Amino acid sequence: MQINRALPALEFPYLCHSRFVLRLLVMAQAVSVVLAFAPGITADPWHRLGLISVFVHWVALLTTVCFCQLRQQLNRLKPATMLISCITLFEVATILVSVVAHSWLASQSPHMSQSLAAFVLANMMISLIIAVIAIQFFIIHTERNQQVRAQSRAELSALQARIEPHFLFNSLNTVAELTQVDPNAAEQALLNLSALFRAALNAGQTVSLTEELRLSEQYLSLEQWRLGQRMTVQWDLPEHIPELSLPALTIQPLLENAVRHGVENCAEPASLHLTLVESRHAVSIVITNPLGQPGSKKAGNGIALDNIRQRLQLHYGSGAQLHSATSEGRFRVKLVLPKDGS
Repeated sequence: MQINRALPALEFPYLCHSRFVLRLLVMAQAVSVVLAFAPGITADPWHRLGLISVFVHWVALLTTVCFCQLRQQLNRLKPATMLISCITLFEVATILVSVVAHSWLASQSPHMSQSLAAFVLANMMISLIIAVIAIQFFIIHTERNQQVRAQSRAELSALQARIEPHFLFNSLNTVAELTQVDPNAAEQALLNLSALFRAALNAGQTVSLTEELRLSEQYLSLEQWRLGQRMTVQWDLPEHIPELSLPALTIQPLLENAVRHGVENCAEPASLHLTLVESRHAVSIVITNPLGQPGSKKAGNGIALDNIRQRLQLHYGSGAQLHSATSEGRFRVKLVLPKDGS
């Protein structure tokens, strides 16, 4: 019980991807070199290096396959039980490979002096030391990741709090006017406004892409009542919205920028266009709006986009991207969200 208190909450990572396997092979070869060229060895070190390399690589790959297959079961265990199970799997793999290796070596050299028991025990001792060192690095890595995630969540909340819904004041005036001419529209506007307030209060949470698009539609409906014929909105969405999670208030601030810095600055009716494109590994959302009249650009557009980029960086790392460009009198923002969330 004391061991469990001393250990952080552990989550066994997914190891069966090319990046980790490549690093595993490099580390296994490094261990093989150390064992082959250890002081006090009289045998040919290069011959030993070849044999030890095959042995160590088989143990490493067999253990990795076991970890990949049993990852979900390991993550259900308590931290101490998980670590003991990992060491046990490592030792079992070492025993199996040791038995096969000793049989092969005995067939190649009938006068092999070392018995099977001594050979297996020696290999188990070496693998136990390596496993303990690996576990120490795993715990340190987990603690570091938890600190980074906690700091990222705090920074993310701070950044989300800085994104003020500027449209709220205008929306209240719109609702006041609608109560005189269209009470039903005024009621719907209040419901939309309530949904936006709720989203602002829960900005640190994760929502589905469908919910975020619905919130964006509620925001644009409020602006549509306020701007009337000055703004037209075109939605280019697939029949089935991809199942994707993202931080709340990711798309809505981009549309708010498009309205405040584009549509509101146009003397003539302006169009705002949102397109969603799904690929194999990501979902792209493209928002275009007119630039407005020269000299009428409001301050804060670049700051807001940088703010959103920081939020994406904290949540996705390098997995998400936000690009902006100007072409043929229109401002274009492209948001790319990874499907795996990372």
